[in-house]
Amino acid sequence: MGADFPAAVDDTERTLAAGPWRTAARRLRRDRIALSAGALLALIALACVLAPLYADHVAHTDPFSANPSATTVVDGQEVPVMQPAKVGLGVYPIGPTWDPGHYLLGADENGRDVAARLLYAGRNTLLISAAAAALASIVALVIGLITGFFGGIVDTVLTRILDVIWAFPVLLLAISLSAVLFNAQLELGVITIESGSLLLPIVIIGAVYVPYIARPIRGEVLSLRQKEFVEAAIAQGAGDVRLIMREILPNVITSMIVFFPLMVATAMLLESA
Repeated sequence: MGADFPAAVDDTERTLAAGPWRTAARRLRRDRIALSAGALLALIALACVLAPLYADHVAHTDPFSANPSATTVVDGQEVPVMQPAKVGLGVYPIGPTWDPGHYLLGADENGRDVAARLLYAGRNTLLISAAAAALASIVALVIGLITGFFGGIVDTVLTRILDVIWAFPVLLLAISLSAVLFNAQLELGVITIESGSLLLPIVIIGAVYVPYIARPIRGEVLSLRQKEFVEAAIAQGAGDVRLIMREILPNVITSMIVFFPLMVATAMLLESA
């Protein structure tokens, strides 16, 4: 064991010298499950982004227009998309053909391509969840920095507002805001959000999740505010802006990098709900 100890010390020293980003990248390269999951996620995201190309050039269909009289090709034969029921009256949509050019996942009750609609829905979900997570992260970062650094009446007022938002169940609050704003215009300064716009769920989901990020960021800022390197910067005459931007923010941004992907996944679930 004595012969192995120096090697272990050398590995530790190399890890510390490499820095956190290189260390994380090296560990990620060794994790085949994480790489496989990341590749699958990237493939799904790419397919959703390319939804218009699939609908126009592969499926040759308009996923937003009802077409109950459409036909498609299955096993070399032209068949109606809405097929007559084998028992009783009525029709039922065709099932999956597993042919990318002819209703890969079948049709819905209005004769629309399910695969094309699924890709479009995935694209909207990715857009809404990523934008809502970014909005929540930015607003929460600003609030966390202000409340944690300045304290006093500013901290009390903003923290109580966050507590009020936090007191409501997330899904209930999101549904309530959606119901109130569904047929109304939301004006944010020079920006006007119409009902039915994708900006509406982005703003609602982003606002709902601000307290869940701002509170831990505030706690981290409170801790950093008492550190020796901050006191040393104050002794050197650094102002509040310099302290926040150069001393506090670089140490908080790593936590935001962790929060952001978690918020994307959480916002995606809430948007789907």
